[in-house]
Amino acid sequence: MLEFPSSAAPRFFVDGPLAPGAEVDLADRVVRHVAVLRLRIGDPLTLFDGSGGEYEGTLSRVTRNAVRARVLAWRDLERESGIQITLAQGLCASDRMDFAMQKATELGVRAIRPLATERSLVRLSEERADRRLAHWRNVVTAACEQCGRNRLPEVHAVATLGEFLSGAHADAQRLLLSPSGAVRLRELAPADRVIVLIGPEGGLSEDEQGRVRMAGFTAVRIGPRVLRTETAPLAAIAALQAMWGDV
Repeated sequence: MLEFPSSAAPRFFVDGPLAPGAEVDLADRVVRHVAVLRLRIGDPLTLFDGSGGEYEGTLSRVTRNAVRARVLAWRDLERESGIQITLAQGLCASDRMDFAMQKATELGVRAIRPLATERSLVRLSEERADRRLAHWRNVVTAACEQCGRNRLPEVHAVATLGEFLSGAHADAQRLLLSPSGAVRLRELAPADRVIVLIGPEGGLSEDEQGRVRMAGFTAVRIGPRVLRTETAPLAAIAALQAMWGDV
C-alpha cells in the first residue's frame, strides 16, 4: 500500500498526457488504493504523467470498479537530482530485486538495467522476463508516487552483461561495486553521470569482473563490510547523492 505524508494529497501516476480541465480514468491498481484510503468525490489528488511537473486534481467519480479524476492546475515542480545515476543490477531473488528498485527510485536513480549474469540464481524465459519487466515498472511507478518524483526512471528489459557493456556510455563515471575494490567511493572525482554495476547474490565471476574492468569500469568499495546485493545499491546511490547530488 502507498504511504503519504498526512498533510499531502495522494499522488497517482497517469499513463497518458494530462491537461487542465480534462477528466481521466485512473488505473485499476489506483481503484484499490482509493478504497483503502476511503477517498470520496471532491477529495484532492496530485496527478503526474512522467513528463515533468504535476497537476492538482480532484476525484470526480468513484465506484467499486472505476475511479475518475478531474485535472486542475499544473505545477512546475521537479524533484530530480543533478546527477544522472544508472543502476545496473544483477538479477536476484524477486523480493530483493523489488526492494533494490524501489529504494533506488526513492534515492533518485534515473535508469535501471537488470542484468542476467553467470551467478544469477534467477533464470527468466522470454515470457517471464516480460512479466517481470511489467512488474518492475509498477514497482518504480509506485515508488515515484510515494516519494514525490514526477519523472519515472527508465526500467530496461533484462540484458546479458555483454549486451549491457557494449552500450555503456563512455562519458559516464563507470563503477563496479566490489568488496575488494582498490578505490574508495569518496576518493572518486565528481561526475554528473554515473553507472553503478552490482552483481547478484553470488557476485560476478572472475571472468565477468575482468570484462567489466576492460570496459572501463573502476572497482570501488564502500567500506570494510560485505553488503547484500539489495543493500549495495542503496548505500552507493545514497553516498553518491550525498557527495555530488541533492542529499
